[in-house]
Amino acid sequence: MNIKVSSYPGRIINTDNQSYLYFGGTSYLGVHSDMRFQEMVLQSVKQFGSNFGASRRSNVQFSIYDAAEDYLAAWVGSEACLSMSSGYLAGQLIANHFNNKEYRLFYAPNSHSALFKTQAKPYTTYTTLNIALREHLEKKRKETPVIFLDSIDFSGCNYPNFQILRTLPLESCILVVDDSHGIGIVGEEGAGVFRSVLTIPSLELVLCASLGKALGLQAGAVFGSSRRIGSLKGTNFFGGASPAAPFYMAHFMAAKTLYSEKRKLLQHNIQYFLSLLKNKKRLNYMPNYPVFGFSDPQLTQHLKINKIVITDFRYPSEDTYATNRIVLTAAHTKEDIVSLATALNSYE
Repeated sequence: MNIKVSSYPGRIINTDNQSYLYFGGTSYLGVHSDMRFQEMVLQSVKQFGSNFGASRRSNVQFSIYDAAEDYLAAWVGSEACLSMSSGYLAGQLIANHFNNKEYRLFYAPNSHSALFKTQAKPYTTYTTLNIALREHLEKKRKETPVIFLDSIDFSGCNYPNFQILRTLPLESCILVVDDSHGIGIVGEEGAGVFRSVLTIPSLELVLCASLGKALGLQAGAVFGSSRRIGSLKGTNFFGGASPAAPFYMAHFMAAKTLYSEKRKLLQHNIQYFLSLLKNKKRLNYMPNYPVFGFSDPQLTQHLKINKIVITDFRYPSEDTYATNRIVLTAAHTKEDIVSLATALNSYE
């Protein structure tokens, strides 16, 4: 069911003169529709304007970018950071950077298309990926293996423990991790998975993320060593792209307290929902994470009948499997969660 909306879909979607509770999307912290967050946006727009369509190499530069990138790096735990106008561009910047004769690209199962630079598809299992990596290394090829993966792939393979990742020969590989669905809500102070993945020995760790999900910013970022980030900033890809609007960088730093408050609310909502749910095995979910998946299309229809809309579409293309996910956010009320749990508990 495709639903057209004319305002931001927060807790409720209004369509065809009907109202539905909305448990979908990726606004995990619920800041997109929060009045205090919006006021911060307006104040930042007044200072920095609605956009800055010049190159980061322009002779006139906003100092806010350097300040925000230093802040982001310290928060996530990396030596350095650069920002882009979207998470997709951040992923493409890295993929383009490593797509040369010095490296061989390997894609883990369920890797996001933002990381793809070649026509190669992700390996279907970590076992086949492991075999391919070891064969490559045993032949002593000159190309350094670069492994691309999503930190949260909704299968439970990676976050929170990354146990299967530890079975790979990472000491000889560069890891590129997309943390778009983790940053802002997992890790210490919502800093994502960089610090935890850094404890797994690898040749190098590079992390990218969309800041447009939990954090509510139309921007993306790349994290890594100062040397790697410096190399990425020197590319035509980075220099030729317009940056994220500077006001996003400003109000990201202004919203630290609000983000923290929202993370606490989100965790409370997750635990409250689980306490009401009778058949937890019906859903696939990860500890302390707000997304609950399933593969039963009849359940999606049952929820719709009960005036509840969830994430239900084929992603990233029409050729891929349908995505059925219940998404809790910090914006949902106690009454919303009771309605959701009641509908799930009544499904036979």
